[in-house]
Amino acid sequence: MKTVFFELCAESTQAACAAESGGADRIELCAELARGGLTPREEVVAASVNALSIPVYVLIRPRGGSFVFSAEEFALMRSQIAAAKQAGASGVAVGVLREDGRVDVERTRELVELARPMAATFHRAFDETPDLSESLERVIETGAEGLLTSGGAKEVLGGADSISALRRQAGDRIHIIAGGGLQLETLTEVVRRSGVFCLHGSLKRRNGHGNPAGTAEENPTQGEMATLEADVREAVRLLRRELDERNSSAREDGR
Repeated sequence: MKTVFFELCAESTQAACAAESGGADRIELCAELARGGLTPREEVVAASVNALSIPVYVLIRPRGGSFVFSAEEFALMRSQIAAAKQAGASGVAVGVLREDGRVDVERTRELVELARPMAATFHRAFDETPDLSESLERVIETGAEGLLTSGGAKEVLGGADSISALRRQAGDRIHIIAGGGLQLETLTEVVRRSGVFCLHGSLKRRNGHGNPAGTAEENPTQGEMATLEADVREAVRLLRRELDERNSSAREDGR
């Protein structure tokens, strides 16, 4: 039976708490969203884990740019995973590519296994690979439980049809999460075209006024957090509405 799932990508404990109040199912903590996301500071992870009752995942990415990492960077990623585990995080988001752009199964599997008993999601490094269908099989080989993807597009709406194909290919072998530039205005279309009811995002705003989930401020305003909470609540409402409509149609077809 399908269920809905929403994960907010947040840079601060305040944003994470607002998202939980709005009904988010999980938080992915990161820093510097404007650069695509980096590993957050250990104190932010610890504070968020202590403040929340929903699971907290930690992005493991030591720098911006490519997802091909040196031996020194890989060692740093290992230490970042150990710190996330020590802080009590529920999971990590990881991903390593080879020089040819394909998924580095061996090194990613090493990170996934190091993270245990935490869970692992393969992040949007996947969308930079040359063949998404082949890459899906390689991600499954890493042992990661989830795959976050925009379907190879800059934003998730543009890749919704590709995500639908990946969902069918994956079956029940891995949890497909759609995300990347997610907007409330197009969330329903993303769900309908992709068939995926598990979404990830910071709820980017079309008006260009920024987004409270991605604020780098240490003390975001109450107004920003109220807006974020309302946006998360609306995202969850839209997801549930689409699932209810899908289930209702299935029941009618079965008559």
